[in-house]
Amino acid sequence: MVDHSRFSGDPEFMMSLAKGLAVLRLVANTQGQISIAEAARRTGFSRSAARRCLYTLSQLGYVAWHNEGFVIQNEHYSLGSNFVGTGSLASRATPILERLRDELGESCSLGILDGDHVRYIARAQTSRIMSINLYAGSRLPLCVTSMGRVLLAGCDQPMLDEYLGRTSLTPLTGKTVTDPRRLLTILEGVKRDGYAIVDQELEIGLRSVAVPVESSGRVIAALNIGCAASRIPIEEMLTRFLPRLRKASEELRA
Repeated sequence: MVDHSRFSGDPEFMMSLAKGLAVLRLVANTQGQISIAEAARRTGFSRSAARRCLYTLSQLGYVAWHNEGFVIQNEHYSLGSNFVGTGSLASRATPILERLRDELGESCSLGILDGDHVRYIARAQTSRIMSINLYAGSRLPLCVTSMGRVLLAGCDQPMLDEYLGRTSLTPLTGKTVTDPRRLLTILEGVKRDGYAIVDQELEIGLRSVAVPVESSGRVIAALNIGCAASRIPIEEMLTRFLPRLRKASEELRA
């Protein structure tokens, strides 16, 4: 229940903005979708006020209708997670990533969809020197990263078509996939197999493997492990890294 009564006499306080933020916070904290009636019940707002808040947030792209309720938009999950505080996805992922890093000796990350990029929201990095320096807040193109491809594979077809229509598949190395039809085939395999491997398409010498993190049947984030191609063959990534990544994903979802 949200109580803004203490601000009722403050002429500078925007009650409508406060209600909108309260509803956005509620959607961000909710696992799965939330209906108008449930939003009204949990905030204490009238049904019409809750409906107007959700409508406005959806028109601005912060939430979206999914099945029978509203969900936070993936590209705004980082905004939503700021409201969640210590219970946020990033906070819960950090000890899991650190344990995975210590177990495997490789850097591990959690990323979310941010427009046409994957945004790193949590990372456990090794002390090993690598030519690419990543941290929470880093953004990389979706099409050339393992986490990006996992997130793309979780999009519906209209969103994917829109992305490919506006995106130039620029070659970053000689291994970068630049054919949209080939990328679509790769994404179909990612969706079918439940993981993505990118081998030196972003940077020569860098390999990574990623798996989805799901909630209520949709991909909300991706977990990955990055390593040097000179040290770790792809077969080892599949046999040693992938099972542990999947276990970490299940732990985070639980």
